[in-house]
Amino acid sequence: MKLQQLRYLCAVANQNLNLSKAAKGLHISQPGISKQIQLLEDELGVEIFIRNGKRITSITPPGQSIVEIARKILREENNLKNVSQEFTNKDIGSLTVATTHTQARYALPQTIREFTNRYPKIKLKIRQGNPIQISKLVTSGQADIAIATEAIEFFNELVMLPCYQWNRCIITPPNHPLLSHEQVSLKSVVKYPIITYDFAFTGRSKINQAFEAENLTPNVVLTALDADVIKTYVELGLGIGIVAQMAFNPNRDKNLRSIEAGHLFEPSTTRIGIRKNSYLRSYIFDFIHMFSPQLSKNTVKKAMNK
Repeated sequence: MKLQQLRYLCAVANQNLNLSKAAKGLHISQPGISKQIQLLEDELGVEIFIRNGKRITSITPPGQSIVEIARKILREENNLKNVSQEFTNKDIGSLTVATTHTQARYALPQTIREFTNRYPKIKLKIRQGNPIQISKLVTSGQADIAIATEAIEFFNELVMLPCYQWNRCIITPPNHPLLSHEQVSLKSVVKYPIITYDFAFTGRSKINQAFEAENLTPNVVLTALDADVIKTYVELGLGIGIVAQMAFNPNRDKNLRSIEAGHLFEPSTTRIGIRKNSYLRSYIFDFIHMFSPQLSKNTVKKAMNK
């Protein structure tokens, strides 16, 4: 059994059993991956994957356990490397942050600038997706930390650290009737077509809960993966938008108007998710502290050791 075989195995699992994508990511031929996985299966005496011709269609029950163990072994290998590099190359390494568009676009830029200025030799990578996707990137070892509002709490493999609370605003075209209201209510909002986040994104559950609590059914005509798309379609007159308050900038969004909506929806909490039992380099602790100043190195370590 070789570590390389375990890498191939996990790469295939991480790519939803797509051999060609796994091969491309590993810079190896597809037959090469297939051969090594077959050798691993022969050595273990069990089938890890179910095949239909040359295609892998699913993972067997013992295969599921083998993949999880392989991931743990590779994570520990990575931890060993991190320990070594922490003492030999303190300011050299990489950091992969998995996050949503809203966080990457509106919450992270200042932290990214500060971090890259302090650590110019660290290779920083941002991977975007919905909260479930980015949480999986961290649990599988493809990212170091996740930053999101929804879904992180559903992953027991992650330590969750609250960063900050935020709420929403309603965006409209200029001269929209809602702008004349002294205080907007959900009953007035529900009269208009609504454009907001996709169900998996950025506090959408809080929006749904608010309408349900008043027995109202919003007319959601369009959902999108990020606030910029929502704002584009509000500008086109397709409806009013409900977005994170941080996503509206009056200097940039001159063709739109914003209505504060903190009284309509419960606030949401953005969290950082870190894989349990992972070894964090010092610069990762620094990145977390830059993004959320109350999360000191000691605070993060205590949370990870619970």
